Amino acid sequence: MKRYMKIVGITLLIAVFFLVSLPTVQAETEWQKDHPRRVEVNKRLKNQNRRINQGVKNGKLTKQQAAQLHKEDHQIRHEERDMASQNGGHITKQEQKTLNQQENAVSGQIYKEKHGQ
Repeated sequence: MKRYMKIVGITLLIAVFFLVSLPTVQAETEWQKDHPRRVEVNKRLKNQNRRINQGVKNGKLTKQQAAQLHKEDHQIRHEERDMASQNGGHITKQEQKTLNQQENAVSGQIYKEKHGQ
């Protein structure tokens, strides 16, 4: 009986530990999702998406051009998520720089297409 009570006590202690640590894990996940470097990269992608859609709407971009630009942005977003998954939910400064360079290239293409260059 003593042994049974000891096992039950340890089991309850472990259960309490996991229940208490759950909010910490949840908070960490929320923080990682909102990591400043990830937010900056994804904000730029969202802005570029808006610019591409506006370009189609006002006739400056064809649907084919927009589809290609959206595809490139989608690849950047996928790469950002892959990078974050390998780094505990955030991206490094170097990864941010790499993603920004890729976004700059797409942004330049949007500008060129919109201005007929």
